[in-house]
Amino acid sequence: MARWCYRHRLVVLLVWVGALLGLGFSASAAGTNYANVFSLPDTDSKSAYDLMEKAFPNTSGDTDTVVWKVDSGSVTDKAVQGRVQPALDKIAKLPGVGAVTSPYAGARGSAQISKDGRIAYAQLTFTKRANEIPKEQVQKVLDTAQAAERSGLQVELGGQAIQRVQEPPQGLSEMVGIIAAAVVLFLAFGSFFAMTLPIAIAVFGVGMGLFSTQLLSHTTDIPDIAPLLASLIGLGVGIDYALFIVTRHRRGILRGMDPEESAVTALNTSGRAVLFAGGTVCIALAGMLVTRLRFLDGVVIGTSLTVVLSVLAATTLLPALLGFLGPRVLSRRQRRRLAAEGPEPEKASGLAARWSANVQKRPRRIAAIAVVVMAVLAIPVLSLRLGATDQGNDDASTTTRKAYDLLAEGFGPGFNGPLQVVSVGGDTAKLVQGLQSTPGVAQVAELPPSQGVTVIQVVPTTSPQSKETDDLIDTLRDKVIPQAGAEAHVGGVTAVSKDFASVTGDRLPLFIATIIALGFLLLLVAFRSLVVPLTAALMNLIAAAASFGVLVAVFQWGWGLDLLGLGKEGPINAFLPVIMLSLLFGLSMDYQVFLVSRMHEEWVHTKDNARAVRVGLAETSRVINSAALIMVCVFLAFVLSGDSGAAMAGVGLAAAVALDAFILRTALVPAAMHLLGNSNWWLPAWLDKRLPHLAVEPGEDAAPEPAGPTGPATVIHGFVRTADGDPVEEASVTLMSKGGRQLDRVTSLADGSYILSVPAPGAYLLSVTSSSHGSKARHVTVAEGPVVYDVELAEGEVDAVN
Repeated sequence: MARWCYRHRLVVLLVWVGALLGLGFSASAAGTNYANVFSLPDTDSKSAYDLMEKAFPNTSGDTDTVVWKVDSGSVTDKAVQGRVQPALDKIAKLPGVGAVTSPYAGARGSAQISKDGRIAYAQLTFTKRANEIPKEQVQKVLDTAQAAERSGLQVELGGQAIQRVQEPPQGLSEMVGIIAAAVVLFLAFGSFFAMTLPIAIAVFGVGMGLFSTQLLSHTTDIPDIAPLLASLIGLGVGIDYALFIVTRHRRGILRGMDPEESAVTALNTSGRAVLFAGGTVCIALAGMLVTRLRFLDGVVIGTSLTVVLSVLAATTLLPALLGFLGPRVLSRRQRRRLAAEGPEPEKASGLAARWSANVQKRPRRIAAIAVVVMAVLAIPVLSLRLGATDQGNDDASTTTRKAYDLLAEGFGPGFNGPLQVVSVGGDTAKLVQGLQSTPGVAQVAELPPSQGVTVIQVVPTTSPQSKETDDLIDTLRDKVIPQAGAEAHVGGVTAVSKDFASVTGDRLPLFIATIIALGFLLLLVAFRSLVVPLTAALMNLIAAAASFGVLVAVFQWGWGLDLLGLGKEGPINAFLPVIMLSLLFGLSMDYQVFLVSRMHEEWVHTKDNARAVRVGLAETSRVINSAALIMVCVFLAFVLSGDSGAAMAGVGLAAAVALDAFILRTALVPAAMHLLGNSNWWLPAWLDKRLPHLAVEPGEDAAPEPAGPTGPATVIHGFVRTADGDPVEEASVTLMSKGGRQLDRVTSLADGSYILSVPAPGAYLLSVTSSSHGSKARHVTVAEGPVVYDVELAEGEVDAVN
């Protein structure tokens, strides 16, 4: 497939461009129809909502608030009323506004004025839901209201529609993330063309994913946060997957391969790993379905579809783009050096090789430090409290936050989150008396009944997000309502948030067990080991605990919120653990696959665990760390999205990926694998026979023709040292057939070790060259099984074999 895409690159590119433009045109013509469906079957708040919908079917359209405060005097003064009332009258005539309830309209309006007379509010009822109202109409409402301000008179607006207007421009966070990723890619590749490839793949994958999700919103319930989370995960995996493939392709060209063969090899090796990794992400995302929360079904659809399209772009569009670039995927300096010096041997970077050798020497110390760091970061998770953010968590400079604070100041902290006790039977008068006498209740108002349903509005004395309000809801449900002998349910936004958090918390263990079990089975089949998937599962739990610890410290305790401009501290969004754990488990599985697949390949060749872990870490740590750095940049950019849920997810995922890549995969996993030794690769024989075989990443090079009698492939490995026994690093070690054809070439690592792949038993020529220690060549005869062959180089020595 890769070869076909490479050779028919123009056709592939036109198909992708046509698909993107076609979907974009269709999506823009159809518009959006996102729906936030918090369906919580068998909960008290759902029962209350169903009763209200039956009794008051015409309460569609969102209600926002205009709040004003005077520094001196009263809001009923003629001067104040003469400025505010005309503005309210003007707002009532604006398109999209259904009704305006003014505090100056008779006795009923007086309840909308605070006791001290300095704060008042008016309710604006729109004709549609907040996400359906054009932003231009809402902006006119905002401008008209704030035009009434003067010295000594403060006017602020709150509500869902107003909040949409003050959000940053759509796509700002994605653009910042792409720019940050481009900088990292340019530093990693040193080539403008190579830098643009992963960006292009991510743009195509995310663009088609978002357009498809927008079209699907007309056929199923998809929440409005789904496209934001889909673009967040799509940008991350799209850039990362392309990065892995392009890195392998560039390495192939530098080793002297033809660009087409290099692209085919890259897709047949790293491309397979990308397919496997993308599958693990989708499976982890699908794990959200076991929670049976309808709100998350749309998130699964949007994010999974974007990941699938990103993988498809990386495996079809990317080889076509590689065909257009040819050798220009390398930097100019690399192309000049390739032309002047010829192909270079494969080698790990000096820093990566030294770190890998250091982990091998001190596995206990490095593992202990990594565990301590992760444990300290995980401590705050013990204080985790799930809930829902509201406009009280907005930045202090926003009008929604100012309106929220003014209402709390004038009418009490609980005014922003009133409870709705919905009664359908029993003694309503007794129920009202019981509610009024309940500690923690500031105000009770009984609304006129409709179709046998009575709604009693209860204003708590505490804020919607406080634990005391949660306790009050439990008291009303467990004591007050039963004691009154009424058939009633407690609803309202605050009660729904509490029930959602409770349901999520109850189903979280099942969800975690599901995705851990699925990840374990995938790695078990891929690496034919029991210990490797067990280690991965444990590491995933450690990463999750530490990342949630960071979330609690930042968003619940408020550490650094002002610095990040993220508003006020509050509970962690109830839906976030499920979404974050799905993404974290999927992404960390990617890094585990790319790291361990290289170790597994080395283990199959040598059966030397220490070497397998050392070589695997040395050769993959740089690309894993680059990929993680890109993801951290992309995720942190979503702090600018203006959506508190997306900002929370961005910070949490950035912390999770950074800890996973820079501490777990680079330090703790290899250190643990050194300590576990050969048991890393243990698998009972009976289980090995029953498991299907899955090649995540086959050998990079096709097997060369045998140089002697046919037989099984094997290896030559050993060390290159000086006469004093010191290791020789970056010596070029080449294996040639008796006819002089090169079969394999590698570079010795920091400890002087090397390993060469031998196609079959026979006689070969082994050549070792070092710029600082001369060269040496020897005939080596290989029988069945690995051959250990150490080479000693003397400075200035030249030993050639004819």
